[in-house]
Amino acid sequence: MLEGFQTLVQNRVQGTIHKIKFGRDSQMRMSEMLCSESTSSCQSLEHGSVPEILISLLCNATTGRLSAEVIKGSHFKNLAANRPPNTYIKLTLLKSMDQEMSKCKIPICRGQPNPVYKETFVFQGALFQLSDVTLILSVYNKRSMRSKEMIGWISLGLNSSGEEELNHWTEMKESKGQQVHRWHALLESL
Repeated sequence: MLEGFQTLVQNRVQGTIHKIKFGRDSQMRMSEMLCSESTSSCQSLEHGSVPEILISLLCNATTGRLSAEVIKGSHFKNLAANRPPNTYIKLTLLKSMDQEMSKCKIPICRGQPNPVYKETFVFQGALFQLSDVTLILSVYNKRSMRSKEMIGWISLGLNSSGEEELNHWTEMKESKGQQVHRWHALLESL
């Protein structure tokens, strides 16, 4: 059963925790996750200045929690203006039939072509459900109060957007509770 998912967002920069509830109420706590910020993008060396995102995935088989940490972005551009973009990120967890289970959004990071987010999203579920869900990460440039443009997106899990994303998801499932960090080149249109 995929009902009863709950999402917890932890902003380690500000030290605040935001809970977004979907389904049954439950208390969740999460200790800060350690990650290396010195990890550099190999994709940029291969593809020039392609927009990329560094994310970390972790599945805890004991608690049934899937953690997706959005660490930082690289080469984000504002196509409409000659200034750095004001970016935000949406994460959407889908069931196998493209039914939305939960959705979260990272606050806007203003004027940064290489923003650092350090936001963690925790989805409550079971290990066997990982084969039946898709996590979509979309990056947007907020141009004005009502105007936004998509910088790019990726999907991981059942309907992965590419081989690298599928490999990241598979490695996370097999990692036995260890964080798996990967850079992903963003696709241009959804």
